[in-house]
Amino acid sequence: MPVVAACTPAKCMLEYDFMVNAALAGTIVAVVAGVVGYLLVLRGQTFAGHALSHVGFTGATGALLVGASPLWGMVGVTVIGGVGMGLLGERAEGRDVAIGMVLSLSLGTGLLFLHFFTAYASQATALLFGSVLGVDAETIWTLLGLGAVSLLALVVIARPLLFASLQPELAEARGVNLRLMSVLFLAVVALATALCVQVVGVLLVFTLLVAPAAAAHRLASRLGYGVALSVGLAVTQTWAGLALAYATDWPVSVWITALGGAAYLLACLSVRD
Repeated sequence: MPVVAACTPAKCMLEYDFMVNAALAGTIVAVVAGVVGYLLVLRGQTFAGHALSHVGFTGATGALLVGASPLWGMVGVTVIGGVGMGLLGERAEGRDVAIGMVLSLSLGTGLLFLHFFTAYASQATALLFGSVLGVDAETIWTLLGLGAVSLLALVVIARPLLFASLQPELAEARGVNLRLMSVLFLAVVALATALCVQVVGVLLVFTLLVAPAAAAHRLASRLGYGVALSVGLAVTQTWAGLALAYATDWPVSVWITALGGAAYLLACLSVRD
């Protein structure tokens, strides 16, 4: 009687098209989140990244209200929000208060939009907590295009952005426009945030955009190594989250969040200030 080789969890998982799509989408998003998130942590603007996800929720629900694609509604409004936050300036007093107000008002407006069309309640849940298992091939290409635009934009502004991030006074004295760098960078962050929402949702963006980057920032002493480690942690976190979700039937976002928190905790324990 022939012996049938046992199917490993990873191999079995990838036999399903929806899991393959989820893995591809998650990998694209994780790579972008790892790079952008590391610079976000380096610049101390993580709160702005969290607020942008709520701005995106308003755009997505507004798009649903008029019958448009929630992804493109999210991208458009989030980029506008990122540019607006960047215009607050590098040293604007009360910037966190202003961002907090934008965060609260955006989420409230999004819920108001849903109030008019309760039929979209299930889509609202997907926006809030992620729906990576529902990604189709067309969305993967869209994510790939948006991710490439985000990384290409970072490459273009990398030198002045790093100068402005690490030595802002000297950079300003040398003619670098700090406000312009803030606007351009937060526009890129807005795109990355819109991508992350597709995987973990509005309420859990921190876990993919910030958690791997924050852990890498504590462990790495050099910029290049830190970015690479951030990307590696984000991809590992995403793939492991998908595998654990497949094995346990728990939501993917739950596992990605737990793994992100564990990675940051271990980084804090291994490196003491």
